[in-house]
Amino acid sequence: MINQGQTTSFKREILLGVHNLTVDALYIALYTAFASIDAATTVYTSVSEITGTGYTAGGILLTNVTVSAIDGVAYVSFDNPTWSPATLTARGALIYNSTKVNKSIAVLDFGSDKTMSPAFVIELPANAATSAVIRIT
Repeated sequence: MINQGQTTSFKREILLGVHNLTVDALYIALYTAFASIDAATTVYTSVSEITGTGYTAGGILLTNVTVSAIDGVAYVSFDNPTWSPATLTARGALIYNSTKVNKSIAVLDFGSDKTMSPAFVIELPANAATSAVIRIT
């Protein structure tokens, strides 16, 4: 089962100063509906990761990562991840920090299987304090 949200280990590690999100290499990996990723996930796993044309195990690097803050909320923004050319089906994703031994950051649940071709694009919510995928309130 895939349950969306920031991972508990990430919340703890932010307070310990483990992650530097604008310097570290953040990746996003895609998963099938059979994946078991949620708030308890501590590191990237290849178990139930998707396979398919245009996809490499481990996913892709997130680009243009920016950390911002407004009205008491800190949040992270980055470009929409895109696999192209690709024909892929995925149910969810894991954002993780490859610089820090693949420590998990957040889980995304797409709500149902998503199939896209000739490119697979994750269209994230607006990068704002009220809607960013990664935010601390």
